[in-house]
Amino acid sequence: MANNTVQDHIEFAGDYDCKHIFLHDHTGDITDIKNMVDELNIYESIYKNALTGSVVITDAQNLIAKLDIHGVERISFVVKTPGASGNRDIINASAENGHPFHIYKITDRVQTAPGTLRYILHFGSREFMRNIRTKVSQAYDGRLDRAVYAMFLDENYLDSKKTLTFEPCGNSDKITIPNMRPFDAINMISKKALPEKSNGVGYYFYETTKGYHFRSWENMCVSNGSNKRPTKQEFYYAPINIKDDTTIDDDKVEYDYRLVDSYEFINNFHDTAANTALGTYGNKVISYNFFDKSFVENEYNYHTQFPLTEHTDNTGGRGSLQKSAVSESNVDENIVNQRRQSSRVSDYPESRVSLHPTTQFTHNTPEGSFGIDVLEDGRKLGQEISQRNQVMNSTTLKLTVKGQSYIEAGDVIEFKMRAVDEKNPDGEEDPQFSGRYIITKVRHKINPTRYDMILECSKDSVKTGYIRSYKKIEKNKNIATLRDAYIEEQGEPYGSL
Repeated sequence: MANNTVQDHIEFAGDYDCKHIFLHDHTGDITDIKNMVDELNIYESIYKNALTGSVVITDAQNLIAKLDIHGVERISFVVKTPGASGNRDIINASAENGHPFHIYKITDRVQTAPGTLRYILHFGSREFMRNIRTKVSQAYDGRLDRAVYAMFLDENYLDSKKTLTFEPCGNSDKITIPNMRPFDAINMISKKALPEKSNGVGYYFYETTKGYHFRSWENMCVSNGSNKRPTKQEFYYAPINIKDDTTIDDDKVEYDYRLVDSYEFINNFHDTAANTALGTYGNKVISYNFFDKSFVENEYNYHTQFPLTEHTDNTGGRGSLQKSAVSESNVDENIVNQRRQSSRVSDYPESRVSLHPTTQFTHNTPEGSFGIDVLEDGRKLGQEISQRNQVMNSTTLKLTVKGQSYIEAGDVIEFKMRAVDEKNPDGEEDPQFSGRYIITKVRHKINPTRYDMILECSKDSVKTGYIRSYKKIEKNKNIATLRDAYIEEQGEPYGSL
């Protein structure tokens, strides 16, 4: 690993400071295994409720037998970018701050040479293990963020001592948790939570190296309901020749930190087949109430709803529609939606129909599952289905960059790349794939000589909007024309009435 002396400055991009990696065995003894570690990995994700990781060890001392390592040990360390001093700039998993990781299994044990073993120790945060060992059977009444906070702190449940940064909820409800693991209970609440200062639906409960977060996608995009969040870092893919007002510091280290080693797009929002089936573009929710036997139908339309919520490359409001990630072009000019004079991908709510009991997990009240009236409840559920899919199946960029310990999941980054176009010799930015992204996953990858980060980043809008290219269609006109042409050429179909 890096030098054992604490550094106060960066020597090169990817440099890091890690003084010790301690293994705490089941007897309480502590062993520094830093010189045995080939690779340290830490994983964080907005889709996961806890940190996990692994250490790859080359063991020529038979430590695994001497310490009787069998999966109940602890591992502690501190990793930081040299010169960093603030708590949010450090990956602190030390025993001193009470947050060492818990080892829970050993895999891939092989003999690589006489007297030398290689194996992997897998670890998770304390909350990761507490969740497995506990169940929640309790009712909560009030604002949903307070129910999450209560389970987070309760010594009978997660009993966490870490920081929880949360976005206030705008809805309250009476909820009964029926013998569920804490994470499952919180995830259930997360789908029901409505932000206080935006029109979004649904929260994410996740852990980073800096603590816990309970927040909506909109909150990752903007702050105080409307202001774009500042970017944590700007990244470029060489050659850097983009015409804008951005300047790169002459300092080579800073330059290298912003330079992307490699990138790939691992997902694309334009998989219209998958997103149509999932209800991303349009869906219908049939909400029914067990108490009065009533039901209400609600339809969600992506293009209608897009301007009403916050996004990565824009902040909603007038003009946002032109920056949606999906074109408004007609997808079938021979079939016209019965209610609209267009056939956009969003005009087919029957592509996914959901049946929804509005009183699920609630007390005997007439309100819906969001703690609001049944009509609005169905609308919110259709929106939640689409928005969660918009994030999961959005344009997803995978970047390999030099490690920077202050970056975490949920941060905003700016990615700039040239359009792949021979007619673009001046290096104009790609209008669709450049822009603001939310970091959804982070892999901190640390070896003896270098600290890298593999980032997965998503965006749900585009920097330059698509040109509208649809025209209004009269109902059944094209269908009738096609039928007449067929009959003229082929005659009346057999069996025609």
